[in-house]
Amino acid sequence: MTQVDEIAARYLAVWHESDPAARDAAVAGLWSADARVCAGANEYVGHDAITRRVAAAHEKFVAGQGLAFRPLGAAEAHHDGMRIRWQMAPASGGDAVSGGVQFLLLDAGGHIRLDYQFTDF
Repeated sequence: MTQVDEIAARYLAVWHESDPAARDAAVAGLWSADARVCAGANEYVGHDAITRRVAAAHEKFVAGQGLAFRPLGAAEAHHDGMRIRWQMAPASGGDAVSGGVQFLLLDAGGHIRLDYQFTDF
């Protein structure tokens, strides 16, 4: 598994993590301490804000609606950037209810420093 594949797998997995301590550790392992996430009109800066965002998405979509985030094709890298295409669909199977692209810029240590979400549907 390449570093890009590993980051993409960890990125998608963090949204499914139900244990708060494991989720906190996963966020700290993926994003830099001062990372910035831009999703729609919202912006989240730092581990605490990102953890709250991930927890809220987990509660709403995974725990609340039984949805799962899954990759749509392979992650791609270009210099210090990478792109993850994703879908959100019922965990039990069925058509995607949402999907989009995450464009990530990584720091020298391989942590996400900028995370831009583009939702396609």
